[in-house]
Amino acid sequence: MSFSRTLLAALLLAAAAAPVHAAAPPISAFFDNSPFNGAMLSPDGRYLAAFIGANDKRDGLAVVELDTLKATMVAQFSDTDIGRAQWVNNERLMFSTTDKTRGQRDLRYAPGLYVVDRDGKHYRQLALRRNEFLRSSDDNRDLLPWHTFMLDQAGAQDSDYVYVADAGYSKESGNSEDLLRLNTRNGKAVPVDHPGTARSWLLDQNGEPRLITTLDKNIESLLYLDPATQQWRTLISFDAYKGSANSFSPLAFGPDGALYVISNAGRDQSALYRYDLKNNQLPKQHMVELDGFDFRGKLIISKQRLLGVRIHSDAEGTVWFDPAMQALQKLIDGRLPGTANLITPPTRPESAWVLVESYSDKQPRRYLVYNTETKRLSEVGRVAAQIKAADMGPCELYYYKARDGLQIPAWLTLPPDGAQKNLPLVVLVHGGPWVRGGSWDWRPDAEFLASRGYAVLEPEFRGSTGYGWQLFRAGWKQWGLKMQDDIADGARWAIAQGYADSQRICIAGASYGGYATLMGLIKDPDLYKCGINWVGVSDINLMYDGGWFYSSDLSSDWKQYGMPVLIGDQVKDAEQLKATSPLLQANRITQPLLLAYGGADMRVPINHGLKLYDAVKTSNPKVEWIEYSEEGHGWALPKNRIDFWGRVEKFLDKNIGSPK
Repeated sequence: MSFSRTLLAALLLAAAAAPVHAAAPPISAFFDNSPFNGAMLSPDGRYLAAFIGANDKRDGLAVVELDTLKATMVAQFSDTDIGRAQWVNNERLMFSTTDKTRGQRDLRYAPGLYVVDRDGKHYRQLALRRNEFLRSSDDNRDLLPWHTFMLDQAGAQDSDYVYVADAGYSKESGNSEDLLRLNTRNGKAVPVDHPGTARSWLLDQNGEPRLITTLDKNIESLLYLDPATQQWRTLISFDAYKGSANSFSPLAFGPDGALYVISNAGRDQSALYRYDLKNNQLPKQHMVELDGFDFRGKLIISKQRLLGVRIHSDAEGTVWFDPAMQALQKLIDGRLPGTANLITPPTRPESAWVLVESYSDKQPRRYLVYNTETKRLSEVGRVAAQIKAADMGPCELYYYKARDGLQIPAWLTLPPDGAQKNLPLVVLVHGGPWVRGGSWDWRPDAEFLASRGYAVLEPEFRGSTGYGWQLFRAGWKQWGLKMQDDIADGARWAIAQGYADSQRICIAGASYGGYATLMGLIKDPDLYKCGINWVGVSDINLMYDGGWFYSSDLSSDWKQYGMPVLIGDQVKDAEQLKATSPLLQANRITQPLLLAYGGADMRVPINHGLKLYDAVKTSNPKVEWIEYSEEGHGWALPKNRIDFWGRVEKFLDKNIGSPK
């Protein structure tokens, strides 16, 4: 590990500066690694830690003293990048690594775990970066195993102690997570006793473990460590895949020890509740709801007070309970018009600094600091610095009716030149599929396509999450059926609205989106003129049993309890799985098709692509094959992202780029 204890103010400005470029930014502007990757305030608000990479060096961790702008690179490796970090306390940071030059196939190291003081001193390695059997010396015997990870929660941040996860995996049940209490000064760790097989933990307002989620086959349970009795008690148990009428997800503990949860009990969209721990029940009245969206967000706590809630409806924003923060939000919005501005105060402030994240559909994230006393607003850095908002297209959320009357949300991104009618259209299908696909934010894939003159439609088809239980539940066992119809109905809506040229529509997507691309070409050959599938499922039965030669990370419990409910049972739904198999209907794909797969993919192993390619090319000479042998489920390396999207650009231009 190398340290560079020099001022970084100029480096921060360089990372934030955008060079002059032509109206259409190069592919690298969208898909190269960014030299700036975010920042976070210390608990007292006096210091800012930032992820910086510049001058052909690996990404490092820099700390800026905000009052003086003195900056220090406190952690930087010669052979890997800093991945994640969090403040242990005001004086100390914990971090892990990620190698941005290696694909999935070539990864030889785990993230590791390290700590260092904010001045670059007292650096210590806490966990191994590689498997114990690969060690060449006895020097690392006192280190924690390579599968030790930081939690997503910061903890108390008032001592040298933290809690870390000892992650496990079994082919039968999937991931598990034990907990260790770790002294970051001497590296000593003590395991936390708990019942069952832990899947996740929630720390309380004092940074102590208070809630555990366990999973036994298909039964998920939430257990609470009662401070009065020091005994674990079950709050609720339910089917992890089917849910229940009164199920909920824990979000966080408030400053007073109250538990805040998310639930859609008795309603379509979920809302935020303050859970009644004494009577072990949800209250009738919710705290925060989002019109048309499931609640998604986090608590904002400072000075042991709940100031507000960060929310995510169509975009990220904040509901402030505190009048002073409401006034500050109004002031910041006035200084930064036309963008969403997310204010984060320090948790235990001893200064006047707050962190501001500013973004829009056209502008990647900018990070700024604001001093509430001097009114000074300073930019620290920005992600994807080559991108200019003026070169990006607008994105809006629309709703259309599927053929059975269900309301389907969809994101539409248009070219930046103002064109809105009779455009070539890319129907971009999100993966998952049980995730939320889009948001009002800058997203490189959609904006890249829009910058090349394409309209981009991203349907939130049934089965998508984030828009209520009805939309999610309607997607069960609908792969290739009503889920597919929703996507086609979206394309026809875009035609009817005048956005899309009916003769220039291409369907594209990754993972489930790749599956939907293949089924779209099969079911709606007159609608889609071409298709782009990367890392896509080609046959549902291959997900259940891909063969001994290909490794999959899907657990046995997921295949036994989850997939039969959400996708289809291999026995009971055998005929449906055959009818919705792109592989078994490959001869019906006659349109131009671009296929791309990763050789080290364990989510959708490459045999999905190889079998499909062999089946399609016998009758379709317009199929193209790309294999990135070192990649997994998606493209980790910039060179491959740039290469892939360059091929996509040429493929689209050839097939739908100009009126035929």
